[in-house]
Amino acid sequence: QVQLVESGGGLVQPGESLKLSCAASGFQFSITNIHWFRQAPGKQRELVATITPKSLTNYADSVKGRFTASRDNAKNTAYLQMSSLQPEDTAVYYCHESYFGQWGQGTQVTVSS
Repeated sequence: QVQLVESGGGLVQPGESLKLSCAASGFQFSITNIHWFRQAPGKQRELVATITPKSLTNYADSVKGRFTASRDNAKNTAYLQMSSLQPEDTAVYYCHESYFGQWGQGTQVTVSS
C-alpha cells in the first residue's frame, strides 16, 4: 500500500522556522521524485518544491532562498526545511509522489504573530 505521512507542521511567528517530514512506504522511494505542495484557504494548491532521487531540487519563486528540500533514501523520508516564514506561507502542506500519484494527508503550517 502506497502511503505518505507528513508531520512537523505547527504555529510559528513570522521569521521563525519549521521542518516538515514526509515518511513514505509501499513503493521504491529512492527512485521517485517527491513534490511539496501547499494550499492556502480559498486558493489553489501550488507546487512549492521538487526533489529528484539524486536530490536535485527546484523551488517556486515565492520560497526560493527560504525553503530547502532534502531526502534520506535510507529512511524513505523527505524533508522541507522552511526558514524566514511569513504569514503568506500559512497553508496546508502536502507531499506527493509522482509515480503512483499518491498524496499525503497534509500538515497545517500557520505563521502568525
